[in-house]
Amino acid sequence: MSAARGHACEGSGSTPLLCPSAQPTLAGAVLVGVVDHASGEPELAYLEEPIPVTEELLALTSPVRPTEVFRFAAPCQQGVCAHWSGSDCRLVERIVDLLPATALTLPRCAIRGECRWFAQSGGAACRRCPQVVTQNEQPSDEMREAATPR
Repeated sequence: MSAARGHACEGSGSTPLLCPSAQPTLAGAVLVGVVDHASGEPELAYLEEPIPVTEELLALTSPVRPTEVFRFAAPCQQGVCAHWSGSDCRLVERIVDLLPATALTLPRCAIRGECRWFAQSGGAACRRCPQVVTQNEQPSDEMREAATPR
């Protein structure tokens, strides 16, 4: 955990922090990136600005699920989420512990100031974030372990 950031439950003001790997059906969901599968390993191409989720946007991915093609952020669900410990996101803890960094520098990210993962784990989370696909049909063993709630 980043000592400077600490256990943040809310973003600036009273706005809840955003989960950067959320389901598009959650209230307040926004599109934050497009998953590029060209290299064989999925990698996120971040948008300059988040785009509010609409039915038309989700329909663009048919016949595959939107979470295979896009990454969404939405207000952290905390206690409703299987990854919530009661005070922290265990998913980002496992991602940082189990996955290698894929970026040497922090990727440009439009939600970093509101991101639960950054607030909790700082740049270590950001350097692993590009490889996270919410719905990965062929995850590595490490990705599967990181994504499995305990």
